[in-house]
Amino acid sequence: MTSRSNVRIAVLACALVLAASAAYALDTPTIAIGDSGHGKQVLTVTAGSSGLPYGFTVWWMDDATFASNNGQWPQSPVAGQGYAVFNGTPTLNTWGGQYTFELAPDQSIMIEIGDLRQETGVAGMTEELKYGTTYHFTTFAIDQSGGAASQLSATVSAQTTESTNCTYTQGYWKNHESAWPVMSLMLGNVNYTKQQLLDILNESVQGNGLVSLAHQLIAAKLNIANGADPSAASAAIAAADAQIGNLVVPPVGAGYLDPSTTSMTTQTLDDYNNGIIGPGHCGTVPVQLNTWGGVKALYR
Repeated sequence: MTSRSNVRIAVLACALVLAASAAYALDTPTIAIGDSGHGKQVLTVTAGSSGLPYGFTVWWMDDATFASNNGQWPQSPVAGQGYAVFNGTPTLNTWGGQYTFELAPDQSIMIEIGDLRQETGVAGMTEELKYGTTYHFTTFAIDQSGGAASQLSATVSAQTTESTNCTYTQGYWKNHESAWPVMSLMLGNVNYTKQQLLDILNESVQGNGLVSLAHQLIAAKLNIANGADPSAASAAIAAADAQIGNLVVPPVGAGYLDPSTTSMTTQTLDDYNNGIIGPGHCGTVPVQLNTWGGVKALYR
């Protein structure tokens, strides 16, 4: 186990123990369910009257794990429990105006559990959620050390989506290169080979809006080439290509876009790839187009 993993487990254990304490420095935040995707869940966290000056932590469990703990949040870490500490500056999921997890009194922020791998200002578990699964979530304020500075919020629940038609996430395409329906794609005005596209998908965002936009644009174009109805994503795809223009996406090139200028388009494409908008997320068997006529223009 890495030292970083040990630190994260220690922080989680500390927070769990402190959460049982009767004395708290901050008011309890609230948490609300937003859109559900195939591998992610949108949540809105709202600070109490004392704010969240050092950020907050979110815990989650799938339904089976939660039931095995009698519907209670445990006092020490258990297998199957997820957590993420939000105490920095987001650059991926900002919805055009969310740039800190340290909230003022009564301020709200949207987050996406299951879509944190490329997010900044977050530590903890970043993998996608399981498909078609009910999850339970709670949150609490943290102090400077990452310990609990408030009581746990009320628990909220939601189910991730599962359908048969017909998009996949960028994580799927990154890890299933044998399923790719095309060998090259245009991003903006530049044509990229399959290997270059895989290199881009494996590139860390590191605050570069061009990279996060490219990740979702690649997935959206692969989904459409694979048979997904493009209607819900067409405008966002056109906007993404126009914004990228002649920029060359890292690591192939050194292009850069401020994430504040790309976050809305990136979010729309992310929602499309996750099945929140559009035809829905694919099941285990990809669906091929009956005709490629409607797709060719995107890939020339």
